[in-house]
Amino acid sequence: MRLMPERGFWLTLLVAAAAGVCPGQIPFFSPTNSTAKVVQLQGQVSLLKDARDSYSWALNQGATVQPLQLIVTGSDGYAKLQVSDGSTFEVYPNSKVIFRNNPGNLKDLVDMVIGRIRVHIEKLGGQPNPNSIKTPSAVISVRGTIFDVVVTEEDSTTVAVTEGLVEVNHAVLPGRDGKLVGAGEVLVVHRSEPLARKGGVNKGAIAARVFRGLQDAVITIMRNPSGGGSPTGGGVPGGVGDSKGEAPPPPPPPPPPDQQ
Repeated sequence: MRLMPERGFWLTLLVAAAAGVCPGQIPFFSPTNSTAKVVQLQGQVSLLKDARDSYSWALNQGATVQPLQLIVTGSDGYAKLQVSDGSTFEVYPNSKVIFRNNPGNLKDLVDMVIGRIRVHIEKLGGQPNPNSIKTPSAVISVRGTIFDVVVTEEDSTTVAVTEGLVEVNHAVLPGRDGKLVGAGEVLVVHRSEPLARKGGVNKGAIAARVFRGLQDAVITIMRNPSGGGSPTGGGVPGGVGDSKGEAPPPPPPPPPPDQQ
């Protein structure tokens, strides 16, 4: 029997309710679920209409970021954004990321150009919440986890997982199978090398060193909390346009390829 659109809609709601999922967490339920809200901000953070735009404006705490918009952080910039299901992504200094570069698919969360982000994907009613992060060299699939991603000027991608499990596939040279990266593990993906040749998951000293670098960056940010930018972007310690607050240093780079 073919369901009418209205019946299919209500059936989806009933199934979600039975699974313990709030209606507001269903992708098509809310007209604003494709946007992200800035919940924390520090230093210089700019927004562009899209990756091709040359005009930027200062981003402020409480602002809404739309699909296709490009977020750019300066050497002292940091922003934490939250989407409708409660998931968050943090953008660290010297980074460029495109929010929902594929607006037709809410599973595509962020496309990274360069820099570092930390992603925390919330589960929906205890169930997996599929999302993906894309970089010039990797596609990272997640279902509910916490992890960091670093993209260098050479388009290499470092994935460091704090909690949960992610699957990483090569973006340019896709293979038959991706690699699974679990908590406490690090994977480096090089744009010109298949995962099978050089890109093993690391659990040892290099992984520990990468995690220490990530933690140091987070601690620096937390010790210099933002007061939230004012509407004009100035006058608030640590806010956009403020030059008096102590700026966090850029996070350390990932380990060089020859140490992988």
